Amino acid sequence: MSKVLISLSILLVAPATAAISSGLISRSGIRALVNRLKLKGSICLSVLARLANGVKSKDLVGQLRQAGSFGDFTSRILRDAKPDPGQNLYAPLDMSILNCRVRIIELNDGNAVIDAFAVEICGTIRAPEDMRNATLRISILDITDGSAEAKAVRARNPQGAPSGKSNGSEFCYVAELGRLPRQTTTLDDWTCVARLHSDGQEFCRRGKRTLRFDTSILSADGGLEFAHAWCTFVYDNPMPGYVDLQENDERTKVLTVALAFAVSAADGKLYDCEVELIQNWARDNVLESRAQTSDQARGKLEKALSTTVAFFSKGNKLDTCRLCEEVVEIAPVGHRYEILDLCLRVAQANGSVAAEEMAILKDLASWLEIDREKFRTMVEKILPLDMHEVMNINDLLGITSDMSKEKTRKHLNKEYSKWNSRVTSANPEIQTQADQMLKIIAEARGQYVSAGR
Repeated sequence: MSKVLISLSILLVAPATAAISSGLISRSGIRALVNRLKLKGSICLSVLARLANGVKSKDLVGQLRQAGSFGDFTSRILRDAKPDPGQNLYAPLDMSILNCRVRIIELNDGNAVIDAFAVEICGTIRAPEDMRNATLRISILDITDGSAEAKAVRARNPQGAPSGKSNGSEFCYVAELGRLPRQTTTLDDWTCVARLHSDGQEFCRRGKRTLRFDTSILSADGGLEFAHAWCTFVYDNPMPGYVDLQENDERTKVLTVALAFAVSAADGKLYDCEVELIQNWARDNVLESRAQTSDQARGKLEKALSTTVAFFSKGNKLDTCRLCEEVVEIAPVGHRYEILDLCLRVAQANGSVAAEEMAILKDLASWLEIDREKFRTMVEKILPLDMHEVMNINDLLGITSDMSKEKTRKHLNKEYSKWNSRVTSANPEIQTQADQMLKIIAEARGQYVSAGR
């Protein structure tokens, strides 16, 4: 296994600010809830279920790794929470206090069926006097790794944000309850007060997560808390969480640097202009903001880049195919095009493209699952014909071995039309490239069409 001698430090902070999501229970439903409030009670204790999910980022390749820290988020509501995980889940309810529980239900949303968290409450609510207007508030924390390591559950669709996007705000559901009929009132039966679509939240990680749901009944005019209850619920999150995505982004950037150096070293040489281009990209992207990055982090990056240059200068090679496979697993296609763009510009930096560089670029495009025609377009734009030390007609024209004679003819006609329209371009460089390509197309016609394949 090849080694990558790169070590990067990235300091990250996860912002957490409050966001209010619109209610999912109708006003008539809330009124029905209030009307069911009665004076009664029995005993209940909620259970705190802790699941340890020690997810760690494995090394990228060999010694390739990122050292980062995510800003810990600990909510004020966990200050006095010291539940016993061994409590009996089926203990009787204490109806003298407010109780809550969560169930997963299925909701029809047009032609789709989606999961939702059904939040239910029962028990007693105490207000200062009769007929006080009340508000329901529900917040969620991820306490999979314990209360001290609690992470915010973010709102995926906060007000004013594009659908399906998160702006980093903490999820908070708020709905008006209307007037509480009595100063001390009790909800005798479990009653659903909110149905929260599971795709409305963004969790910190994929997989089984222990979630803490906090339900509060507040004064509508001043925010005075009448009652509060919390419970835990284990949810199997099928989507990557925001911590997963952040780590994937960090790893992708590190892998980008490694692949760019692999292209630079493909012809057995590391030109200063190529090295400088890669280093500047790393400083601008890996560190995100130079102004907000510590001297220690910058120093670690510079040391890592120097070590990488030394590694490739000694003729060492990477398993670039495996690196690309990892990129495909963790990076969206847009990021993969950015990687290929950087690699093409590395090959462009010294003014000529060696055959070895073109070969690895072609492999990278394939391994990164880049569209073949889009790759050719990128090559035509960044690496014009006169930069190639060795011209491969098939690669330049997009001819593949599985093309029949008729398919090759049609393809060459299409290429001819494209380049013939550029002969009259106002840009002299494009004119020159068009003239060269038309000559190559004429040669290919004689080789593949007239003579047959």
